[in-house]
Amino acid sequence: MPIIEASGLSKTYRVFQKKEGLLGALRGLFRREYKEVRAVDGVSFQIEPGEIVGFLGPNGAGKTTTLKMLSGLIYPTTGTAQVLGHVPWKREDAFRRRFALVMGQKNQLWWDLPAGDSFELHREIYSLPLDQFQKTLGELTELFGVGNLVRQPVRELSLGERMKMELIASLLHQPQLLLLDEPTIGLDVVAQVTILKCLRDYNVQRGVTILLTSHYMRDVEALCRRVLVITHGKMVYDGPLARIHEQFGQTKLVRLQFENNECPPGLERYGEVARREGPVADLKVERGQVPEVLAAILGAYTVVDMSVQDPPLDQVIAKVFESGSNGELTTKDT
Repeated sequence: MPIIEASGLSKTYRVFQKKEGLLGALRGLFRREYKEVRAVDGVSFQIEPGEIVGFLGPNGAGKTTTLKMLSGLIYPTTGTAQVLGHVPWKREDAFRRRFALVMGQKNQLWWDLPAGDSFELHREIYSLPLDQFQKTLGELTELFGVGNLVRQPVRELSLGERMKMELIASLLHQPQLLLLDEPTIGLDVVAQVTILKCLRDYNVQRGVTILLTSHYMRDVEALCRRVLVITHGKMVYDGPLARIHEQFGQTKLVRLQFENNECPPGLERYGEVARREGPVADLKVERGQVPEVLAAILGAYTVVDMSVQDPPLDQVIAKVFESGSNGELTTKDT
């Protein structure tokens, strides 16, 4: 049975249209005009137990709105959803005890108190037995490497340490589903890598299902084999992360290092020269033409080193967003 099953989820907001100028403001007092904004438009997908799925899209695409509907914070305008066997917006206690929502820009810990005090409050909220709470807390603080920081006021912790504490607070009641909305936003690379490793290890140890939104492709590549892509409220891709390159990355990046510490002239006839620095050149070559181009280059020049790689994932994802915005994507890749 899927952990999450969404069918035709939509959310429409009625937004007040404020007129410009003093006269427009006065008219708005007596005759208010509104427009409808469709934040989510007929989204459907399923997530199986134990999956880590990336939920990608540009700003304003509808990712956070979808997470809020799945967690029961807001009601959908149309559509249905089953999460852990419950309708989320009924907000049953049995449902709320089985999932956690972590938003990178929202805090759930008391700023001036040690994180340990907030953990005790969570124990009371979820009515956790003391022995179970202590055992789980010990395992989580060891996993995240913050056992010596539990009694330190939250305001004295670094951003990365605070995010670890936020995740620990969300996992104390051992949820089966973890909804993460930009969990590494604003963190440095070291903190990002540490938190991603902890999440991956926790998924392996406990089998928790994770739905992750992030603008950092490093997060997605580190954790997710499958991604959902949404733009303008519509789902435009649902499938393996690896297939994103095949479907939307029309080019390969060929990196060549030549002898004599300089690039030879005339490389433009083999492909688009993306970079030229000393003896190293990067060429963008159509995927299907890579063998032919490499054979021609190796026959014409002395190449010291060579590599062929896919373009950066963020560039490919940007093409997916663009294709979805232009209406070029009409089916899901499943």
